[in-house]
Amino acid sequence: MDKDCLFCKIVAGEIPADKVFEDEDFIAIIDIKPVNLGHILLLPKKHYRNLLDLPADILDKLGGHLQKLSLAVKQATGADGINIGMNNEGAAGQLIFHQHSHIMPRFTNDGFHHWQGKENYTSEDFKKIVEEIKRAL
Repeated sequence: MDKDCLFCKIVAGEIPADKVFEDEDFIAIIDIKPVNLGHILLLPKKHYRNLLDLPADILDKLGGHLQKLSLAVKQATGADGINIGMNNEGAAGQLIFHQHSHIMPRFTNDGFHHWQGKENYTSEDFKKIVEEIKRAL
């Protein structure tokens, strides 16, 4: 537990939260500033900074929980779709440095807009980055 971490305090019961799911390794809570009602956060109970720090066993469980919770949120809210979001590091929008995944119910014409892609890259740019990523693997 990180004594200064908001989510660690929620896991420890020091800060109240509306839990929708809990098991040995994870909890899911209602997001207090939701995109739409039913927007939840899934987080590991143990403190990990973000996806890049998750051990394999927790990462394996994460996928199954995301699917199960997404299905439940979609059914409970009548959503037309689901977004799953995860911000890793400040440059990507991470505000709380305890790994968490957003499960957001989406409705046609709900007014929430995604990021726009950049269209000014060349095929050479793409080829170069493909090779760089392959080398990193």
